[in-house]
Amino acid sequence: MNTDILKLEPKEIWKHFSNLNAVPRPSKKEGRVIAFMLDFAKSLGLESKQDKVGNVLIIKPATKGFENRKTVVMQSHLDMVHQKNNNTSFDFDSQGIQMKIEEDWIKAEGTTLGADNGIGVATIMAILASNNINHPKIEALFTVDEETGMTGAQFLDKNLLSGTILLNLDTEEDDEICIGCAGGIDVTAERFYEEETVDVTAVGYKIEVKGLEGGHSGIDIHKGLGNANKIMNRLLYKGYEKYGLRISSVQGGSLRNAIPRESEAKVVVDKINEQTFVNNIKSLSNIINKEQERIDPSLLINVLPIEAPRTVMSIGVQEQILNSIYTAHNGVYRMSPEIENLVEASNNIAKINISKGELKIECLTRSSVSSSRDDVANALQATFELSGCKVSFGGAYPGWQPKKDSTILKLVDNTYFKLHNEQANVMACHAGLECGIIGQHYPEMEMISFGPTIRGAHSPDERVSITSVQKYWKLVLAVLEDIPKAF
Repeated sequence: MNTDILKLEPKEIWKHFSNLNAVPRPSKKEGRVIAFMLDFAKSLGLESKQDKVGNVLIIKPATKGFENRKTVVMQSHLDMVHQKNNNTSFDFDSQGIQMKIEEDWIKAEGTTLGADNGIGVATIMAILASNNINHPKIEALFTVDEETGMTGAQFLDKNLLSGTILLNLDTEEDDEICIGCAGGIDVTAERFYEEETVDVTAVGYKIEVKGLEGGHSGIDIHKGLGNANKIMNRLLYKGYEKYGLRISSVQGGSLRNAIPRESEAKVVVDKINEQTFVNNIKSLSNIINKEQERIDPSLLINVLPIEAPRTVMSIGVQEQILNSIYTAHNGVYRMSPEIENLVEASNNIAKINISKGELKIECLTRSSVSSSRDDVANALQATFELSGCKVSFGGAYPGWQPKKDSTILKLVDNTYFKLHNEQANVMACHAGLECGIIGQHYPEMEMISFGPTIRGAHSPDERVSITSVQKYWKLVLAVLEDIPKAF
């Protein structure tokens, strides 16, 4: 643990964030962090519950004088995205996150930080552990598996909560109040294929795409960041078109909700074409680097000789797959006609795995409008079915429709103005928040989302602003004080 972090203000948040980050907490493997939260509740003498999917509820009575005020649900998710730099040696299943301070930022050593959504969790822990913070009755809801399916929110016990106000602490700009978000659906294309034996005259090469910035496939999708899978396909397509390149394997990306930063392909070409193939791939790499230099300055494309693989994808299937990946939409599909600068619909070609006769392509399609979400998903289905793939949909979750006249919005907006003498940016986001799903279980619940400034979520460049956490903490405390005055 970096003890210098414990000296930062607000000490309450940084202490609990440091303790939380010592616990491995990958999505779908939250057993240790669930136990950590239940032990935390026990240490405080607070009532706690765990529902059938693993969501944890900790209940704290109102402070003196706040007993008759409405119960507030404070909510964040326990899991975090696990991503690391290629040259970083780190075991997410056994190690705690190694943190450091760089000027106004808290970062991790070559991995994701877990500020998404660990700062929200730590904030709620600080409220629960406090002896001098005024608040109404708190129902602290810690959900699981937000990052890879939102199954915690989807299967939340409908009788678990009694509060009618929800504060979701999972947005990433300290001057924003979020009142809506995108829904999403997983699109998966799969097929088997026959392999062919490599000619004895063929030579082997490994093509690497790495060093891309990556990022959150919702929040960052509009930035034009390079997608390693699309860049790799561009290289393979050109290599096949000009020099008869044959694919043995491709592995790119790791998570549906992260813009893929790295991809690796093992290929063969005829010996006679070897030098021109290498020269032309390097020339195309220079072009791609030039296109991306302002937003992906560390992009690196390598073409390295290896022992020739023994088998490759059959040529007919290879041509179909390269065409379909080239055609498949990646990035912004449609901007919202109702909310300025909001992405309505998008797709992230997140993972591609081709090896030993099996192929799998995984996408995450997002939209704040269900019909356009389904339109993008159907377009992807048609594209991949043309190349002989079986396409399936899964993990669909709804968006959160904005309610600009809600009482809780007016309260938080007014509180922000009183604190800072400026208006907050009331907005909807293209990320997936759990509010839409929780709202289906509790349709009468009013919801708002806010948080500190976090950059690079879902990538090893993830960082959280120290001064922003201080600003956000003041808002949390003021909102808890102000809630009863508005009802």
